[in-house]
Amino acid sequence: MSVDAVSFRQAMARVPGPVTVATTVDAAGRRWGFTGSSFSSLSLDPPLVLLCLDRFASTHDAFTSADRFMVNILATEHVEVAQRFATSGIDRFAAGDMRPYEMNLPGLPGALVRLACSMHAVLDGGDHSILVGRVEELHTDPHRMPLLYCDRTFTRLKATAALS
Repeated sequence: MSVDAVSFRQAMARVPGPVTVATTVDAAGRRWGFTGSSFSSLSLDPPLVLLCLDRFASTHDAFTSADRFMVNILATEHVEVAQRFATSGIDRFAAGDMRPYEMNLPGLPGALVRLACSMHAVLDGGDHSILVGRVEELHTDPHRMPLLYCDRTFTRLKATAALS
């Protein structure tokens, strides 16, 4: 039995994921960034994360040839940032809210977490490339809550009763 692309996309849309903005700087000093929700930790030793990027994205070549990148894990108040970095054909950095942080990469002040990574590997993931980053530096803000993406909308965590 074969799974069709539409059914698979609909099923995966039901799975909540963190909202990230990945950034990098190319050899000419140009900043690049995109919104992604296919993000996960991969390994503790060494500390690795993975982020998936569509092979047809305008940022693909810049990221797959980069030696480092930043993953900004967004907080609930960053919906506008997520939307801007998901929009094609605009200057995603024009708002001026990204600043050089860890490893001199563009980072978002107030991000839930910033992970500065060296490129560990670029793997084939079908119609996506899997960027595997080795976390070299990080920053966390324990006072913020994560922005999530589920059912093609932004959402947030809701506290429930603790499991016993």
